[in-house]
Amino acid sequence: MTYDIILSGVGGQGVLSVATIIARAAMIDGFQVRQSEVHGMSQRGGGVQAHMRIADRTISSDLIPSGGADMILSMEPVESLRYLSFLKPDGILVSAAESFVNISNYPDLETIHAAIRALPRSRLVAAESIAREAGNLKAENMALIGAASPYLPVSESALKQSIQETFGKKDPRLVEINLKALELGEKA
Repeated sequence: MTYDIILSGVGGQGVLSVATIIARAAMIDGFQVRQSEVHGMSQRGGGVQAHMRIADRTISSDLIPSGGADMILSMEPVESLRYLSFLKPDGILVSAAESFVNISNYPDLETIHAAIRALPRSRLVAAESIAREAGNLKAENMALIGAASPYLPVSESALKQSIQETFGKKDPRLVEINLKALELGEKA
């Protein structure tokens, strides 16, 4: 089994944080993980993407070929569409519904949402409102991971353990907030 994910967003949105949670959960479940470094302008406002490969055997490359991704997980809807050439025909796109307007000619958001909804398999997630309900706007990415979780090859318990290990050292309150965002995202 190999499961390939393109992670995308805008610099400062936490592409690496999302990758850390998923990769740690995959390793907890006994999988091999390879991840590329972030490509693009990792400064706040520039588009970024990373490749993550999860497998039950040795992975020879950290790059996903065109048409090879099982999932695009994006923190920004325009950025999600930028990498469609990587998505398998039966792959799924999971994206935050909210935009990060970082260019003067940002496309019409409803047009972007329509393009995402027109895909055979997609989920648009109101990550901001879920994070607000969970208690912290910075939990948007956990809402996205929750929405993606039914399609990921990792267990719910491994995701929860990964969140506990990542945030427990910083502030125990963050663990509860992020676990709640994960749960709300899955239900969204």
